[in-house]
Order: sequence, then C-alpha cells, then structure tokens
Amino acid sequence: MAGFRIPNAGLRAPRPAAFGADPSGERMARIRNSPHFANGVFQNPGGTARTMPSGSSAELAKTYLDRRARARRSPGGTIPVHPTTVADLARPPATGLRITWAGHSSVLVEVDGQRVLFDPVWGERCSPFPFAGPKRLHPVPLPLAALGPVDVVVISHDHYDHLDMPTIKALAGTDTLFAVPLGVGAHLEHWGVAADRLRELDWHEETKVGGLTLTATPARHFCGRALRNTQHTLWASWVVAGEEHRVYHSGDTGYFEGFKEIGAAHGPFDVTMVQVGAYSEFWPDIHMTPEEGVRTHLDLQGGTPGGVLLPIHWGTFNLAPHAWAEPGEWMRDAADAVDQPVAFPRPGEPFEPAGTLPVEPWWRSISAPLARPWRKPGDLEPGPKPKKGDLDLAGER
Repeated sequence: MAGFRIPNAGLRAPRPAAFGADPSGERMARIRNSPHFANGVFQNPGGTARTMPSGSSAELAKTYLDRRARARRSPGGTIPVHPTTVADLARPPATGLRITWAGHSSVLVEVDGQRVLFDPVWGERCSPFPFAGPKRLHPVPLPLAALGPVDVVVISHDHYDHLDMPTIKALAGTDTLFAVPLGVGAHLEHWGVAADRLRELDWHEETKVGGLTLTATPARHFCGRALRNTQHTLWASWVVAGEEHRVYHSGDTGYFEGFKEIGAAHGPFDVTMVQVGAYSEFWPDIHMTPEEGVRTHLDLQGGTPGGVLLPIHWGTFNLAPHAWAEPGEWMRDAADAVDQPVAFPRPGEPFEPAGTLPVEPWWRSISAPLARPWRKPGDLEPGPKPKKGDLDLAGER
C-alpha cells in the first residue's frame, strides 16, 4: 500500500503512521519461504476463510440499523471497572499464575516469575484515526506504566483492536521484548521498536524469554491495516509454557479442527484465553460464538473439561451486531452445560486460576434483556449461529 492516491495529480498523500509498514527485504523473503504462504498470501488452516461479510449488503445494513438492536450493542450504564493498583500487581501471585484482563483481548499474565502482556490496546479507539472508529465502552483499568515491568509483549495479529500504535510506541521506550507473527515486525520497527527486541515467528516456531517458551500456533483469521489488504502479515494464536504452568491465547479466530492438534502438542492448559465476541452469521469463519469458544477450550484440553476458560474479545468495543452483554451471558450457558469453569472478571480484576474465580455476572445490571436460552441445557452439540431474531428482546420476536 503506497498511500492514498490523488487522482490525476501524480502525487501521493502521506501514509498515516498507524498504517504501519509493509514487509520487505529479508522479512519478505521469510514470508515467501513460509509453508503457510501460497499464491501471494498467507493461507488459513482448513481451507479458505471468508473474510468479507456474507449475505446481502441490505441485510447487513438492516441488522446494524435496527433501532432496538442498536440500543443493546452498548451497556445501559457504567461498566464496573476494577480499580487495579500498582500494589495489586507488585505482589507475586501466590500460586505462580495470575491473570489480569484489561478488556477486549488485552491480558497481563504473570506466570512462573515472568510477565507477559497479550495484545495491549490502551488507545481510546481501535482505528488509524483518533477522531473516528470504534470507541472504548469503558476506560482502561490503569495506566500502561502502572503495569510495572513486562518481560514480553505478545501480539496475535495486526488489526487495530489488537495492535495499537500509541500503546506500542509507549512500550518501545521500555526494555520489553516483542513476540509477533511473521511480517508484523515491520509495523513495530516503523514505530520505533529495535529489531533486536523482536521475536518474529511463523506457525509452530518457538522462542525463549527467560524461563518461558513461546510458540506461535495456527489461527483462522486474516490481517491488514491499510486500505489494501496484502495478506503479507501472519495471524496466530500463542502458547506460553513455563516450568509449572501453561497458558493459551487464541487471538482472533474462527473455529477449526486444529485446536485439537494444538492441545495434543502443547496442552493441557491452566488457563485458555479464547475469543468469544464480535461474532456474526455474516462472518462465521473468522470469529467464534461462545459455544464455539467452549468447544475450543475442550479441544485444547484433550476433549474434557479442565483448567479455566477466560472469554476475551468482548465488552470493550462495539464491533458486531450482537448485543453487548450477549457473549458473557451465553458463555455462562455453554460452559454450564459441560461443567467447565469460566472466569468472568471485571476489566482490571486480577485472579489466580488455582484460587477463587470471579464468576459474578457483573454485566446484568447494565444490560438490556437478552433472548434466552441460547441452547438447551446439557446439549453438547454446537448451538445455532446467532440469528437476527436473537437481537430482539425476549418476547418481542
């Protein structure tokens, strides 16, 4: 992407810094040599994933513009953000593993003496522009600097709600390392991260950070920050293994059978952080429903309940037609059906998976009524994809 073109002028407008940079040189050579790169683009596991909305544009517009549905895509009150303090995070976790969900897919994981920060987005909007794009529904739980030292920042892919330029620039001034999928390092170098602080991995490659082993694992999604999506940066899920604990972060992904292979090779996990928001029947290949999120966790655990599931990618930004609180409420249904422990922390609320889990449905007091039940209790088969009628209040369909 060369930038915005000015017709017939022979000139180019400046490329916005938030677009990042395209891979080139040795980085591009690595991309072309990747076994997951073919026909000029990175390939998804399980075949081609539809990355553009399916169905008619009229139906999609109708869904987004429905008055009652629009009202339910945002909370009806103030989201209860946990007042996280520096002292909360300064004390080492008693069990060796502590999780702090900062909202959306941003998670601080303190594991076996190391600190890993996944997909940090501290910006006000997930957009290349400060004046437009999806805006936060709640403030960040604490300033970025208040997190304390971070050993490694892990990025799942280069979409704006996972890779935030202002946040990366702030972290570039620290001593942290960055683990990113193949090609994404071009953006970070463009924003001031030194090349020797980058660990840029293809799927199934690993790197060591202190006592941790980080492995980039497959996901079913896509990439791109500029106006033209070249598919030259990879997307990934991540496994982080310490001496005593293992965690998994899904990034963004649709459901695919490869989760079973990831679980067999790297699991079981003490906690999985799994994307369960921003789903829609219009893009079923690239994001998961809550039921699919539970199925993913079970696949990663070898087919049986175990460990703790933390739903991510919901509650912070309005990115899909479904009701704001629906991912949390439906996740409770799907997990209860198979007796799988799930943590529901307020944004910023630290918890230890081996301790007492936060399970209160805190969203209910600020949510409009939702259509329920989503699935039959005890039904282990996949529930239905959300339909347009699910956006209506119970009894109003």
